[in-house]
Amino acid sequence: MHAYESEFREPLINGLDKNYTKITDDLVAPTERNSAAWWIATLLTGAGALFFVFCLGWTVWFGIGTWGLNKTIGWAWDITNFVWWIGIGHAGTLISAILLLFRQRYRTGINRAAEAMTIFAVICAGMFPVFHMGRVWDAPFIFPLPNTRGPLWVNFNSPLLWDVFAISTYFSVSILFWYSGLMPDFGTIRDRSKGKLRKWIYNILAFGWHGSAKQWQRFESLSLVLAGLSTPLVLSVHTIVSFDFATSVIPGWHTTIFPPYFVAGAIFSGFAMVETLMIIVRKLFKLEDYITINHIESMNKIIVLTGSIVGIAYITEMFIAWYSGYLYEQFAFYNRALGKYFWAYAWMMSCNVLSPQLYWIKSMRRNIYVTFILSIFVNIGMWFERFVIIVTSLADDFLVSSWAYFSPTWVDWGIYLGSISVFLFLFLLFCRFFPVIAIAEVKSIFRTSSEVAKAERAKAEGAAHGGFVLKGALNKD
Repeated sequence: MHAYESEFREPLINGLDKNYTKITDDLVAPTERNSAAWWIATLLTGAGALFFVFCLGWTVWFGIGTWGLNKTIGWAWDITNFVWWIGIGHAGTLISAILLLFRQRYRTGINRAAEAMTIFAVICAGMFPVFHMGRVWDAPFIFPLPNTRGPLWVNFNSPLLWDVFAISTYFSVSILFWYSGLMPDFGTIRDRSKGKLRKWIYNILAFGWHGSAKQWQRFESLSLVLAGLSTPLVLSVHTIVSFDFATSVIPGWHTTIFPPYFVAGAIFSGFAMVETLMIIVRKLFKLEDYITINHIESMNKIIVLTGSIVGIAYITEMFIAWYSGYLYEQFAFYNRALGKYFWAYAWMMSCNVLSPQLYWIKSMRRNIYVTFILSIFVNIGMWFERFVIIVTSLADDFLVSSWAYFSPTWVDWGIYLGSISVFLFLFLLFCRFFPVIAIAEVKSIFRTSSEVAKAERAKAEGAAHGGFVLKGALNKD
């Protein structure tokens, strides 16, 4: 048995032809060449991003009355999309920080893309509260700068202000974590570059990285410090987002289960989005040897765990509503399942609770096609979860005369689908110009977790075993 890794554990780097030079060639290659598929995808998502900007301009010019909001449902797709995007951004911090602290080596194949996904998701999320305000030009007033405004202070009781603190802190730490990890790889790309302009750009991005022992020591220390800062953010950010609802007195929102329930749901949807993107990336850039079935199975185990936690939370909500004996709370939850939005509740339960249970079967956890389809289902289900929480709780309030039904307009659709286009457009640019897999971190596990290392150990152990047999036979004679 080897001192570093179990012989029964599958390698995280496949291919018996691998060495340090081959790893560099494979992982830097996507930044050095164009592909027709990348160009087509980038142009399509770029067009969607332009339509997103157009819809936002339409909203600013004509007001949020262009959305499907009404006098009863004041929050709808805008806040639904906000919470959904924040949830998707959670997996990057989890993979980067918590799995680093726990020394989980399978993170090395997926952490870079997950970190980038976090940043792009937070950018998409941050747009929605700003434009939801209606008067976008008043957005600077949400920042706590009281000394520059005389007697005018921000409203510290407003959940909107909490979101500003949460998102800005989360975004700042995430971008530091992401960029600091990129510097060694920028240095590698710079040293391989042949054109003067390309070498000059990557030299600036690398901040003078030259790979000395002192730089590596500081790099490791910084990674641990940022991981320590990021770990509480995994719990705090979506907890604060859940307080937007839980601190209100609206039946269906005023519940103490929201913070852990939102955090589990965020990790659940975030890992699903990582899988969706990484399965596409491994095929598009031919990275199957570095994003292996072992990586996918490990993520699927976390998805089935967090999906089960979310399912328990749904059941707990129903039970507490019944146990409370509070008429309005009971109506809010029963109305979700049996009322006019029953179809949304059915989508939520099917995608979030039932579909991940397939991952209890090992062959399903290790099937690429099943994983890709279910990862999309999970993100659909998590969007419907936020829709069910927000819209069904507002649509039928205390006054029957105020009951309303929400129908999205073309502007709602444009902003929602456009935000997805913005996210994918930024991710495609990232994949083209930055190494989508952390080169230095993959190399750090090469001698212990690759197919080459396992073959060498097996050969050495076989030779040693043969030597013992031969020595025993000689002694016997």
